[in-house]
Order: sequence, then C-alpha cells, then structure tokens
Amino acid sequence: MASIPLSAQFAPSADPVLMQELAGLITAELNLDVPPGDIAPEAPLYGEGLGLDSIDILELALVVSRRYGVRLRSDHEDNTVIFGSLSNLARFIAQNRTK
Repeated sequence: MASIPLSAQFAPSADPVLMQELAGLITAELNLDVPPGDIAPEAPLYGEGLGLDSIDILELALVVSRRYGVRLRSDHEDNTVIFGSLSNLARFIAQNRTK
C-alpha cells in the first residue's frame, strides 16, 4: 500500500495560536536569541531559516512529544516535512496531539 505524503495529510492552514505557542516553546527550550514573533511560519526550521541543527531538532521533538503527546520518531520518513517549518510542525501537532 502506498503511503500518502505527509504534506497532503495536513490541514489546509495551521492554527495561528498553536504556531505562536510553538514559536515561544522553540525559542525558550532551545535558548534562541530570536523573538518568537520573528519566526516566519513557512521559513525552514532546519539549516537555513531558523538555523536549527540535528541536535536542536531532537530536543524540539522531545519537548513537543512531552507537551502535546505527539509521538515523533527519529527514523520517521516524513521528519523533513514535519520539521520543515513552524506551520508544518503546528499542522502535524494539531492532527496528532493527545494532550
């Protein structure tokens, strides 16, 4: 059975309140010197854009898992999409949260 691309599974738009909350969580938990409001919803989180590295993404995954009850695996084939931007992460959480 072919899998449906994760991006096609996302809701059409991300919840702005959840994105704002996530931006604050990202800056606080990763000790970034970026105001949460300066994180563009569609800018890449990894590498260019926000500039997170693989260790930052791992830390973020752990925080998101604890906070929202979302199960994230390091070997998930769609991690590049999930962590592709703030809006992608918010959409994924909204669809998969248990808390």
